[in-house]
Amino acid sequence: MTNTLFFRKLLLVIGDILLLYLSLLLALVIRSFGHLQPEFFFQHLPPFTILYLLWLAIFYILGLYDFSLFQELSAFSARICLGLGLSLATGTSFFYLIPSLGISPKTTLFLNILVFGILIFAWRRFFYFIFSSHFQTQVAIVGKNASSEELAKSIQKNPHFGYKLTAFLDPKKDILKQIRENRIDTIIMAENLELNSSLTKKLYQCLPLKVNLIDLPRAYEMIFEKIPVSSVSQVWLLENIKEKNKDSYEKMKRAIDLVLSSLLLLATLPLWLVIALLIKLEDKGPVFYKQKRVGKNKKEFYLWKFRSMTTEAEKKTGAVWAKEKDPRITKIGGLLRQTHLDELPQMLNIIKGDISLVGPRPERPEFVKKLEKEIPYYHLRHLIKPGFTGWAQIKFRYARSIMDSFEKFQYDLYYLKNRSLFLDTKILLKTFQLFFKRER
Repeated sequence: MTNTLFFRKLLLVIGDILLLYLSLLLALVIRSFGHLQPEFFFQHLPPFTILYLLWLAIFYILGLYDFSLFQELSAFSARICLGLGLSLATGTSFFYLIPSLGISPKTTLFLNILVFGILIFAWRRFFYFIFSSHFQTQVAIVGKNASSEELAKSIQKNPHFGYKLTAFLDPKKDILKQIRENRIDTIIMAENLELNSSLTKKLYQCLPLKVNLIDLPRAYEMIFEKIPVSSVSQVWLLENIKEKNKDSYEKMKRAIDLVLSSLLLLATLPLWLVIALLIKLEDKGPVFYKQKRVGKNKKEFYLWKFRSMTTEAEKKTGAVWAKEKDPRITKIGGLLRQTHLDELPQMLNIIKGDISLVGPRPERPEFVKKLEKEIPYYHLRHLIKPGFTGWAQIKFRYARSIMDSFEKFQYDLYYLKNRSLFLDTKILLKTFQLFFKRER
């Protein structure tokens, strides 16, 4: 079960790459009316290879490798059309800005997009069909609780994940017999084996059946890409949250933070002037807004933003959760929030070292005190620097309550356990997706 989702996503990517080159070949055949010369194909191969890397990044940003999108045909179709439109715009710009490539394939580019659009739509539907009804791992769960039942529902609703929930096994009955009758490949443990020696003995007898055994947090992590706080213990945290070997990663991450934030700051400086002017014209109030937040090791700092609310937004109420249609937000502020441009001044916080590009979003001290009382292990998110963007930001909506913060913390815990330069890169790419969707 551990590698099933990874290999299926890899297969999806490899399929897309093959279809890109096949669509190029077909486009050139059509363009040359069936008389394609090999040297003509090889002349197009290098520049289109560079272009395809950009297109694959666009598909990733738009979520076209997220299995959850497959079931919603309208959203899936709209996202593919958007991806193809952006790919066409990228291709047109690419060949226009680099004339030294020696080709100007306007017709070929259009045909390439058209053919690829047909092929990728058919490929995605075939992929969903084949993995929803074939090549499935037979899964059983031992033990029932809120997290295991949520996991079971998700497995049943998403057959394309490659798992078929066969049964909830009864730990009081003959486990060996239940496994054989249901032809189980993998058992997910919602029971604590350390506290259940009799169940441990029963599972030990199942070793000859070569059944995979994984605990609930690991299964939950693989499918939901978050960690269930209610199902982890201090022992689990000690075994999985390791900071000792992160020194080289942290140094590399800091260097990347400085380079990228400085580049983004310089590239957007003209926008700063326009935004400042618009804010001033609306209500003549201050352009910037600073707010106290809690950072690494609970060190407090001021987070900077372009002001998006009225000047006295919290004078009477104090610190309160933001609402979906918050009346305190100004007209310009609403536009800034929709485009996330109000966050740009945080590049200064990154350069200063208060936050990183990627990490858990920093919370206000008033909220942290409440959340630490309500959410187990919440203090762990302060082991690392908070971030401009993060895993929880791209996976869940803006937190407007303690329950929202509880849900987001489960994603933060996943990031804390799995953080790496590879995951950081995924998060940065996915952050661009926020520009294409409204806040739920």
